[in-house]
Amino acid sequence: MQIKEHDVKRVLQIRIVVGALTGVEDTTMKLCFEMYVQRTPLKGAELVIKRVPVKVRCRVCGNEYETGIPFSDCTVCGNKKMQILSGSELYIESLEVE
Repeated sequence: MQIKEHDVKRVLQIRIVVGALTGVEDTTMKLCFEMYVQRTPLKGAELVIKRVPVKVRCRVCGNEYETGIPFSDCTVCGNKKMQILSGSELYIESLEVE
């Protein structure tokens, strides 16, 4: 992280985006985060997790819909061929700093 280069005194909050397909649990993510940042400038920062549901597009009729895991058939035509549009995200969205 480039905290020193940007004259950041303290990181207050970290917002991450986590898709349902990642298999990452909120509790596990927060515990690992707290352990990892103990001796870093991130110590004490709040971790905010934004969940992204699985959204797919039917490759036959083009219908877009949210689904669970395992994927459900297309809600319009019943087909099983689909393209994943969201749900595999895992990235830092933003930092709040002093």
